[in-house]
Amino acid sequence: MTGSAGEQRRWQEVIVDHSQFPRRQGQIENADLVAAGENPLCGDRVRLYLRFDERGRISDARFEGAGCAISMASASLLTAQLVGRSRQQALAMFRAVHGAMTGSDWPEDFDAGELEALELIRKFPLRVKCASLSWHALRHALEGGGEGAVTTE
Repeated sequence: MTGSAGEQRRWQEVIVDHSQFPRRQGQIENADLVAAGENPLCGDRVRLYLRFDERGRISDARFEGAGCAISMASASLLTAQLVGRSRQQALAMFRAVHGAMTGSDWPEDFDAGELEALELIRKFPLRVKCASLSWHALRHALEGGGEGAVTTE
């Protein structure tokens, strides 16, 4: 991400747009994976639903949740980017985004697209847990974490 004010404003607009008009919101009946996340300190909650096709790629991704604008925008960005990815690609996406939110550079071979907006979160360390909640739920599900909600604490 460049440091220009115009570029930062553009990415802020992406986050606001995804928080006001979330993409891929709702349940998937008979989902292959369901993952829950909860931030007990602030009350953010998210539930991810994933369906895989016969090739092992994510064919549908949706979320339900309640929480702050950043948490909901991040879940919207996540589910909008998952369709068509394999488990390994989704886990690589988790690592890239989590790294960008916490201070690492984007991997050279990773096309962040709109996910680049989440890099802004590193400027607000107290909000990283909000933005990363849905991502941790994704990782938990893809790594076979089982029942129960993952937390940010």
